[in-house]
Amino acid sequence: MMNTGGALKVTRPSDREIAMAREFAAPCELVWEAYTRPELLKQWLGVHNGWQLAVCQIDLRPGGAYRYVWRGPDTMKMGMGGVFKEIQPNRRIVATEQFDQAWYPGGQAIQTLTLLERGGLTTLTLNVRYATTEARDVALKSPMDQGVGIGFDTLERVLDEIKEAQS
Repeated sequence: MMNTGGALKVTRPSDREIAMAREFAAPCELVWEAYTRPELLKQWLGVHNGWQLAVCQIDLRPGGAYRYVWRGPDTMKMGMGGVFKEIQPNRRIVATEQFDQAWYPGGQAIQTLTLLERGGLTTLTLNVRYATTEARDVALKSPMDQGVGIGFDTLERVLDEIKEAQS
């Protein structure tokens, strides 16, 4: 379907889903840490074009909540949050997703993050299941894949820095 940043693969597994996958040259545990520790998320998640992840709160347990607020140029702000439904350390996270200002119909989705390691390479797959096909199609028409691609490029650099510091 679409490719961004050379390594991001975006597919449509069903009429209500978008899946985004990327391989990282890092062990699963390290990718998990970068995805679940606020101090690491603040280094890569949505931090481009003048945007910063100003608020990053994570209660990583089933029933726990997360909250992200980005601040951008000219005092722009974007917030989102949700509730964790399932946590399998170093393997899988299932959570709700709801933006403060809904930009797709229905306003809420379910995100499933899956990590699979083979030979020191970890494939991160982020599957987003929307309430309707219309909501999925609105997301597909947005530059979401570009933002995710840029974020994953930055994540790759953060992972490289962590590996270098550990060696």
